[in-house]
Amino acid sequence: MHNVARIARKELASFFSSPTAFIFVGVFLGVLLFVFFWFERFFARNIADIRPLLDWMPILLIFLISAMTMRMWSEERRSGTLEFLLTSPVTPLQLVLGKFFACLMLVGIALVLTLPLPVTISLFGQLDWGPAFGGYVAALALAAAYIAIGLFVSSRTDNQVVSLILSVLVCGIFYLLGSNALTGLFGNAGTEFLRLLGSGSRFESISRGVIDLRDIYYYLSIVGVFLVLNVYSLESLRWSRDGRSIRHRQWRFAAVLIVVNLIAANLWLGQFGWARADLTSGNIYSISSATKSYLRQLREPLLIRAYFSSATHPLLAPLVPRVRDLLKEYQLAGDGRVRVEIVDPLEEPALEAEASQQYGIRPVPFQTATKYQSSVTNSYFDILVKYGDEYTTLNYSALIEIQRDQSAELNVDLRDPEFEVTRAIKKVLNGYRGGGNVLASIPGKVLFTVYVSSDEALPEPLPALRAQLDELLRDYKESAPDNFEISIADPSANGGQIAQQLQENYGLQPLAAGLLDPQRFWFHLIVSSGDRAEQIPLPESLDKDGLKRNVDAALKRFTPGALRTVALHTPEPDVNPMAQFGGQGSNAPSFLQLQTRLEENASVIGATMNEGRVPEAADILLVTAPDELDEKQLFAVDQFLMKGGTVFISSAPFKASFRDNLNITPAKSGLEDWLAHHGFKLRESLVLDLQNSPIPVPIQRDVGGVQIQQIQLLEYPPFIDARGSGLAREGAPTVGMDQLTLSWAAPIEVDEEKAGGREIIRLIETSSNGWDSAELNGVPDYESYPSVGFAGNGKAGRQLVGAMMTGTFSSYFAGKSSPLAQDGEDGRDASETAGHPPLGSSNEEKEADVPNITSVVERSPESARIILVSSSTFMSDDILNLTGSVSQTVYDAPLVFVQNAVEWALEDRGLLELRSRGGQFSRTLEPMTASAQAFWEYANYLFALAGLLVIFIIHRSLRRSTNRRYADVLGIKGV
Repeated sequence: MHNVARIARKELASFFSSPTAFIFVGVFLGVLLFVFFWFERFFARNIADIRPLLDWMPILLIFLISAMTMRMWSEERRSGTLEFLLTSPVTPLQLVLGKFFACLMLVGIALVLTLPLPVTISLFGQLDWGPAFGGYVAALALAAAYIAIGLFVSSRTDNQVVSLILSVLVCGIFYLLGSNALTGLFGNAGTEFLRLLGSGSRFESISRGVIDLRDIYYYLSIVGVFLVLNVYSLESLRWSRDGRSIRHRQWRFAAVLIVVNLIAANLWLGQFGWARADLTSGNIYSISSATKSYLRQLREPLLIRAYFSSATHPLLAPLVPRVRDLLKEYQLAGDGRVRVEIVDPLEEPALEAEASQQYGIRPVPFQTATKYQSSVTNSYFDILVKYGDEYTTLNYSALIEIQRDQSAELNVDLRDPEFEVTRAIKKVLNGYRGGGNVLASIPGKVLFTVYVSSDEALPEPLPALRAQLDELLRDYKESAPDNFEISIADPSANGGQIAQQLQENYGLQPLAAGLLDPQRFWFHLIVSSGDRAEQIPLPESLDKDGLKRNVDAALKRFTPGALRTVALHTPEPDVNPMAQFGGQGSNAPSFLQLQTRLEENASVIGATMNEGRVPEAADILLVTAPDELDEKQLFAVDQFLMKGGTVFISSAPFKASFRDNLNITPAKSGLEDWLAHHGFKLRESLVLDLQNSPIPVPIQRDVGGVQIQQIQLLEYPPFIDARGSGLAREGAPTVGMDQLTLSWAAPIEVDEEKAGGREIIRLIETSSNGWDSAELNGVPDYESYPSVGFAGNGKAGRQLVGAMMTGTFSSYFAGKSSPLAQDGEDGRDASETAGHPPLGSSNEEKEADVPNITSVVERSPESARIILVSSSTFMSDDILNLTGSVSQTVYDAPLVFVQNAVEWALEDRGLLELRSRGGQFSRTLEPMTASAQAFWEYANYLFALAGLLVIFIIHRSLRRSTNRRYADVLGIKGV
């Protein structure tokens, strides 16, 4: 190896003694920087990764390495020095390795000079260094393979031009084998096989940030094969013309044997799918612990069947192997409980009929076009997840995401497939559990405590309900004798000690049959497991079936991963009488996309709260754009919080709409006093920020006397672009989120005294360039405010626009009578106004004798939580569509935030962990001005030039000593 090192140094010095090295490095850096900043438009792309640098690397290296290696042996043959080298006291293997490492070091130097690019990106975005490191490893491995090919081709001819052409041809064939242009002509099996042979497809695999032993060995095998052939080629030049001696045959046999073993080892290593390292932040290409936790909950076999057509869209074909590899990891992690099948329905008619009839899976027509014709291909890209008799499907729209770049080209990639598949598994697992014994899924013992007065103290028909409760509890006890305990106590007994404890610990008060009824009684149900407790409300129907529904709903909240219920309150549309003549039907924001997204992981029920109650099955209450809530609705929100629930509020002290024009008008939500009671205040001003999301605005241009309307992007400070330090990173539902746009938000003020020591997390803030304005004007006025278009007469600096408060809350209605009981004074039946049916009988004649059972829970447990976002519209359909139209993508960051909040509030962190991992797929850049972008672009060019200058200076000082050592190796004296 000592001789190899000296030869390598001499060859490297010879590169720099002529313009070869500087031309190679200069062209390499120049082309990459041009492609990175100009062709791929890095800053307009707005993603913090080095993908534009790596995408062109395989093609660029083909030409540059072929040009670099074309003279390595051809020049020696042409000048006649090859014979001298072969007769020197240096073996052909040492000569080959010396030249190989010299070329590899030159490529390494060129790659080192590109390091300022990822460093620059890391300054303005959260660069994931795992894929960056993987990209450089892939580039070196690919370069080594191309160098070995180029050296072998050069050893076979004395013409440098021929060597260049043949090297480009051979390297190009290896690249084309795995390219989409070729694999699109074959089915799934053929595509997968070709991608295993292609150098470019292997490069993509490593550059993702996953160092797979099979990919690394693939390049090493190419290097080994062509270096062996190179050595054999040189050795054969030393033989006589016939080359038929035993020694010659031994050389041929050894060369063939080594080449065959190097190639065969690829087949042997194909079975070791576990031999890889995921270097990405969060290990996004590996099965997470959250997924494994769901798989451990399986008690029956789980079927995951992927339907992939062999003839599909060329942009979808490369994604099939990645999905297949992911599903195989599910099978390995399932420890025998997961069965994975990959099928082509078009080749198996029985499975195609089953998919269509039983699961509703049908082919999707994709339009494709080639140079010669356009056609429509019906193909499958679906996944079925089935557990017992529960199943769900994922179609191509749920598995892939499509983005259009600045050149109108479509970029198709997988959309966080592990999250989608695991979410499907969770859905069928919870559905299967819902049909069985709910207690069997709860880890640990469950204590069911009944605080009830004696039958004599209970008004009718509650004694009968008490008897039905006893029957129900016996049923639960029989279903889980070792996991279910029952405790029944009368709080009025023993001097009222239990009653005092209930008031202190849970804020529970005795119930009353009516506002004017002096009789008080107890009938409270509490279920607990571990250190968590839930209060179970009495059913409105006051029967056994209603009791069971409420108890089951409470027990499911203790089940890990159980399907949750979200109560969603949205504003009622204000009907426009001119809608039938083509006018706008309603000015109220719609939230259909929000509801659809929530239904992916939870059961969503509407909550008007007009009767003063939140639906009993609700686990979390989501109040969006509240509009003058009355006292009953406010009472429903308050009591839901007092029972330990989470209330998510999206509200602002004004209404904003842009359907006709940008109008912002003051408005009341009805929650102002309630929020102030708990320490939150929404200031009646508009938050603005220089770090904002632009909106498309029509601009009129006069072209030759003709008015032309164009759409331009306008910086719009009321659309806050929260990112980086503006989003809470730990202990909050914003974890894993890269960016969030809030439209027309108001400043949130926190009263620490009223907050009473509760935990407060600042979820969302503006940048340090934020401010608020008392002028509620949504239209920018550049005549009065030329710089930003909006007034700056408020507080400057970071503005709080999203916060979360957790702890023990006191009721806003503490010490007051329930609004539900007060309705009895107007002459109507109290149970009618409170939403109760007649108690004990359905006959109208008995309705006047039915009591209205009401109470006020005055204090919440520590699990209660308020999440407040001071924007009424950031989740609305209009804002999501508008923001998505700017980037020409589906913008769902607000929906992801709400999903995170739901899972966080319900302590279901599994999918939240997966979504935070999925957030690593796309990281955006911090906003910067055009001048800053130009500065950093030209700074990278200067870094490259400075690197070349330093290399030249170092080379000049080492060249003579390198030549002397090389002469010593070859046995030449006097040099």
